[in-house]
Amino acid sequence: MTNRAEQLRPAAPITGSGAPSLFGMRPQDLLAHLLAEGVPARIDQCRRLLAHVLADGNSDLDAIQRPLSRSFRRDVDRLTDRARLEVVERIEDPADGFVKYLLRSPDGALTEAVRIPLEKPGSWSVCLSSQVGCAMQCTFCATGRLGLVRHLQPWEMVSAFLTVRDETEGRVTGAVFMGQGEPLHNYDAVIQAARVLSAPCGGRINAKAISISTVGLVPQIRRYTAEGHKFRLIISLTSAIASRRATLLPVAGAWPLDEVVQAIREHAAAARGRTTVAWVLLGGVNDGPDEVAALKERFAGMPLRFNIIDVNDARPDGFRTATDAERTDFMSGVAALRIPMVRRYSGGRDRNAACGMLAATRYETDAATT
Repeated sequence: MTNRAEQLRPAAPITGSGAPSLFGMRPQDLLAHLLAEGVPARIDQCRRLLAHVLADGNSDLDAIQRPLSRSFRRDVDRLTDRARLEVVERIEDPADGFVKYLLRSPDGALTEAVRIPLEKPGSWSVCLSSQVGCAMQCTFCATGRLGLVRHLQPWEMVSAFLTVRDETEGRVTGAVFMGQGEPLHNYDAVIQAARVLSAPCGGRINAKAISISTVGLVPQIRRYTAEGHKFRLIISLTSAIASRRATLLPVAGAWPLDEVVQAIREHAAAARGRTTVAWVLLGGVNDGPDEVAALKERFAGMPLRFNIIDVNDARPDGFRTATDAERTDFMSGVAALRIPMVRRYSGGRDRNAACGMLAATRYETDAATT
């Protein structure tokens, strides 16, 4: 667990060549980099080149259809990197079509991305990691038990997205930063990656279709609110009872529930809409009438939207999934508070690809030893 003031600095670029990756750049970033290296360049050239590499998914600069000078392409080739993360393993859950990608960075770090089928046939979203491991230590999350190794760079997150997108039949229309890591603990890098993904010459994803999740880092929530980002912020609450939340999410020791609630209130007011709150439903723990009463007390009149997600815990002595009766009673109680609610399906459980199960391990190796 990090203390209240800590936010690790992003690591130096770790591309194989040592040059900064194009995958982490917007046109203005590429322009600034080239000008700093003494290369004459224009913003329109940078847009055209990035659209070819990112939006079109083509790393061959000589294949650019609209003309760019040979010297410009040669300079970009010399001063940047275009290598993607290595795909170590792809595992599809035949039950629901979720696909987990195990990816290796040039320094050997392993992270995951998950391809998620959406309700509209042929439409997909990608769940992205933001860190190698995680420092938050949430008791129901396999990633939290790894501890934090390092932050991911923007280019690593974008590379993961592009790999999944380019292998997918149909259209990838969204991205969610809900894989390994606490996104707001790696704030600057995640925001940069989201900006690249939403750029017309980048991932071409509508900003409102990009979700960034947090367990409740209050200073970063307030910064996010002040900066007015159009991405969707999702705040993992999981309990409206302060003492219980502190046992489930140790980060609550640094930012108590009262502060998280106030930050949610401020965000809802600034965004002029409903703020999304995630609730990992733990059978027999946070599904009772005491939680409904606490929600009513703390959030009366606040415009919220609830995402309820069943816990995924593969440990024999881990948290259990709520029974149908427990879930129905809790959801009925929340509905009575006039809080719009969606039960989110967390697929890929049979392949350790579901929410809370990402632990940077090979499924085939794990399956062979269990």
